[in-house]
Amino acid sequence: MRKNSIKNTRINQEVLKELNVLISSEVKDPRIGLMTTVTAVEVASDLKTAKVFISVLGDEDSKKETIKGLKSASSFLRSSLARNLNLRNTPELKFYIDDSLEYGMRMSRLIDSLDIKHEEPEEDE
Repeated sequence: MRKNSIKNTRINQEVLKELNVLISSEVKDPRIGLMTTVTAVEVASDLKTAKVFISVLGDEDSKKETIKGLKSASSFLRSSLARNLNLRNTPELKFYIDDSLEYGMRMSRLIDSLDIKHEEPEEDE
């Protein structure tokens, strides 16, 4: 299975949806922040590993604690994925912080803070 094949894309999306549901409703670890979202999943073509990119709103300490909580809950998440998804192999989950949402919000604030004055072009008569 190629990395960008339709099957691989579909598996990535299914794992992403299932992990979002599991993290928000099933995992009870207090270290995992309430505003934790899975933004992307990259399952390897052999289905052995999956990179899980998460976004956590908060400071660096809350991000580190969320990663620790997710690592400790990874066996639970993996077994739940095996029950809920019909995959040949259930991938080992590796969690990474995705800062792209915070970066986008910061850039949006910077753009909004610019005081751009639009001047009307003068018309020649």
